[in-house]
Amino acid sequence: MQRYVTVLFAGRPNLVEIGFYSMIKPVIMAGGTGSRLWPLSRTLYPKQFIALNGEQTMLQETVSRLSGLQVTKPLIICNEEYRFIVAEQLREINKSGEIILEPVGRNTAPAIALAAIVNEKNDPLLLVLAADHVIQDKKAFVHAVNIAAPLAQQGKLVTFGIVPTQAHTGYGYIKRGDPVKKNESYKVNAFVEKPNKETAKQYLSSGEYYWNSGMFLIKASRYIQELKKYNVAIFNACKKALTTTIQDQDFLRLNVDAFKACPDDSIDYAVMEKTADAVVVPLDAGWSDIGSWSALWEVNNKSRDANVTTGDVILYNSKNTFVRGDARLIAAVGLENIVIVDTKDALLVAHKDKVQEVKKIVEQLKKKGRSEFKIHREVHRPWGKYDLIDHGERVQVRRITVNPGGKLSLQRHQQRSEHWIVVSGTAKVTKGDHTFLMTENESTYIPFGVVHALENPGKLPLEMIEVQSGPYLGEDDIVRF
Repeated sequence: MQRYVTVLFAGRPNLVEIGFYSMIKPVIMAGGTGSRLWPLSRTLYPKQFIALNGEQTMLQETVSRLSGLQVTKPLIICNEEYRFIVAEQLREINKSGEIILEPVGRNTAPAIALAAIVNEKNDPLLLVLAADHVIQDKKAFVHAVNIAAPLAQQGKLVTFGIVPTQAHTGYGYIKRGDPVKKNESYKVNAFVEKPNKETAKQYLSSGEYYWNSGMFLIKASRYIQELKKYNVAIFNACKKALTTTIQDQDFLRLNVDAFKACPDDSIDYAVMEKTADAVVVPLDAGWSDIGSWSALWEVNNKSRDANVTTGDVILYNSKNTFVRGDARLIAAVGLENIVIVDTKDALLVAHKDKVQEVKKIVEQLKKKGRSEFKIHREVHRPWGKYDLIDHGERVQVRRITVNPGGKLSLQRHQQRSEHWIVVSGTAKVTKGDHTFLMTENESTYIPFGVVHALENPGKLPLEMIEVQSGPYLGEDDIVRF
């Protein structure tokens, strides 16, 4: 579909004519585990699904900032374990999207190939975004995309280069070449790896380098053309993975064996470093990829002593410190350049200059077979969530939240009994051959071996306390029907 767009930017009296271009299709990559933001970010609930820099989660913020553009329904690429989290978070902000489920991670080049092949018929401009970026200046982001759109329509492969604010050694860089349009876009001279400090200072002082954001605007057909030219194995594997897909509600499942055979490569290596049509559009919009706790400290509003606090926190004689708590009071005295992150089941204390090494803690947790690297005490499910608030020998207590319309599977347990107490809302309970409703302060007992189910038929969340008792309380003691 071709569109002619005029955009009015705040503070500018004249309309800016952008021109004819294909409809923009947002492609949001929502994989990754964000291990350097442990203990908040974990394998089964990583940083892109957490509200780190505002009321919305990072995925929700990514979708919401598209409102200033004329775009189609977003396509979100994630793994199987995140499918219901993505769907629920879109529902919470009254958005819908298409979701492709990757059976395994194969980096950005195959992910974008899937999006391009699926949309080959309509041939839109693919606006490739990561779900875990902060962009503080939404208008600058929209302006940059509108600059990039006619270039992408002409067949250029456009990347967005972040105007650097410091000699950062944690990002790759893009060196610009000759201008395509002065001060607005340039040919890409080179992609360069993460530099050391001295090299980063040289990049910054030259004014010719940008941080590599990992965001792109590319016409679907052009990406396919260049991918076939420079890495046909990726194209072939993705094409094969899409030949026998399974449509499950809004989810598109790939052929597992075909996608597992796909080479693992980034779009930078597979295409952008090789193509003759790479163009960079500078973006100065308060961008960060929130790759560490110090990065989150940098983008947040700070106190007079340069402290950033979230939750119930009291600091005394402390500066340049980041403290985040989920529930209980955190008090600290005499700290400087320290990070404290407190969750329901883990506490992190680190020097702000060493937060890149948090992933080493995650590696140790994995080696020891501990669950804290993978899941939170509060676990999200398609129907809602539960919080394990107490446990001991032969007993554990969970607070269960069932979303309106949510339903747990019909099941029974072999080794445990359950006692349910409704705190608020309405519960529809199936117990054996009987189905009945329970409301606030009502309870029921489910003996082991009895088939049962739980549903929320109301319009408000159902809050319940579940007391489990028995010789074995593992999650695998479930027989589902």
